[in-house]
Amino acid sequence: MTPELTLLDLDRTRTFLLLHGGGGVPTMTGFAHLLAEHAHARVLLPTHPGFGGTPKPADLVGVAGLARTYVDLLDRLDLTNVTVLGNSFGGWVAAEIALLGSPRVSGAVIANGIGVEVDGHPVTDVRGLSPAELRKLSWHDPSKAPQPGQTSQPATAGPGPDVQALLGYTGPAMADPTLAERLGATPVPAHVMWGESDGIVSPEYGKAFAAAFPQATFTLLPRTGHLPQVESPEALLDAVLSVR
Repeated sequence: MTPELTLLDLDRTRTFLLLHGGGGVPTMTGFAHLLAEHAHARVLLPTHPGFGGTPKPADLVGVAGLARTYVDLLDRLDLTNVTVLGNSFGGWVAAEIALLGSPRVSGAVIANGIGVEVDGHPVTDVRGLSPAELRKLSWHDPSKAPQPGQTSQPATAGPGPDVQALLGYTGPAMADPTLAERLGATPVPAHVMWGESDGIVSPEYGKAFAAAFPQATFTLLPRTGHLPQVESPEALLDAVLSVR
């Protein structure tokens, strides 16, 4: 069954598919508008089914299944030369989309993604941490973070419905031990971008993520944490637009 998708579609010329993390679509909306305006691009920002109160078919399970849903969307829209950009959990989905080898996808941008297992650099277990502790891990400058309940919480912040939707795709480990090896077969180039102050997934984790791709560039974003599209959107925009 093809899921019903909630989709923001900002139509310009070049096409980007933006994929949000566990914090929900609000963590990507501002950057979507910035990208559409400055790149004169068509920007698609779907809400992952199950997030934000949207429906999710019972047979839509796993990150690979969500990736296939978005490739089907590109087919229905008859799009080509699409750059897929995902943050956090969305970065994992972007990697799975790139692996599918759709001729409609020309490249992937992973911004502080999760999903791979990296020896010595685990994803931080944030369960049980206070909002202040989560902000400290997620932001270079926690004083600039919106207050709890707004848009800046990382993928695992609290037991809310979006976190339950996230775990429905990822499972409690929020990683796939096969992903790093499978990424070696990715047919399109990847650009991995990482906030230097990310306390959820470290830059060393990001470098290992990039190294798993056969064609990848790694860019470290200064003065930025786990959500560069929120904390340093202009820096992320410049890095994205440098990708050809």
